[in-house]
Amino acid sequence: MATIFSRIAAGEIPSYKVAADDRHYAFLDINPVAPGHVLVIPRKEVDYIFDLGKEDYEALMLFARRVAKALEKAMPCKRVGVAVVGLEVPHTHIHLLPISSEADMDFSHKQQLPPEEMARIAEAIAKEFE
Repeated sequence: MATIFSRIAAGEIPSYKVAADDRHYAFLDINPVAPGHVLVIPRKEVDYIFDLGKEDYEALMLFARRVAKALEKAMPCKRVGVAVVGLEVPHTHIHLLPISSEADMDFSHKQQLPPEEMARIAEAIAKEFE
């Protein structure tokens, strides 16, 4: 059975897409730690990031880097924080968060944003994606 992330990448479940290619998909977290919180996934279903093959791992990280550069241009921040927790959904995913301090990476403070704000943020990041 496909994971929720595979279904999102396939377009079966709506998402706020910020970037995609034939191997990866990046979209806004629906319960973000901060506005602009992006999830980057491989389209291939692998539960644990360190179970990815070397080529798939490197490709995912390079794609995430491109998304992070777009995120940094689109959202005010000092840096883009990176986290791989991997407990919520059994599908490898990288969290990218616009941050100004280490405290901004606190995953216990998730929020919900209005759909129009999510759409605006996704569009801003997508526009910066190269």
